[in-house]
Amino acid sequence: MHCPYCTAVDTKVVDSRLVAEGQQVRRRRECTSCHERYTTYETAELLMPRLLKSDGSTQPFDEQKLRAGIQRALEKRPVGVEEIEALVNRIKQQIRSSGDREVPARLLGEGVMSELRKLDQVAFVRFASVYRSFEDISEFKAEIDKLTAHPESDSYSD
Repeated sequence: MHCPYCTAVDTKVVDSRLVAEGQQVRRRRECTSCHERYTTYETAELLMPRLLKSDGSTQPFDEQKLRAGIQRALEKRPVGVEEIEALVNRIKQQIRSSGDREVPARLLGEGVMSELRKLDQVAFVRFASVYRSFEDISEFKAEIDKLTAHPESDSYSD
């Protein structure tokens, strides 16, 4: 890495520590030419798989779109920002752990519903109503009936 002060090529690592719950490495570096010290952060660059839509097209995974949908479902619900970020990270990990370059978009939607069902049942019904394109009140009622019949269930099934 080039020194940001004198642009010399030769620098040495003085100290390395794990930060961000082990997701980053913080390195203190010293330039061997000007002896200035500076900090760098290293993270793994993990590519998310593309989403395979039901019409056969693909699109890149969009974390902002995922977060926006979850936040919309959780609007005015007693859920903190940290819980939302943890939920987003769990869903990303589920998608990434498939190991595939493309995953069905359905897998993403079902994962969001499963996580929301455990976190907040009102948000779950809100998200399901949009995701499943509910047409009338009877579909809301059917979903709520399933939810009340099996409130502890971790998995979602039609």
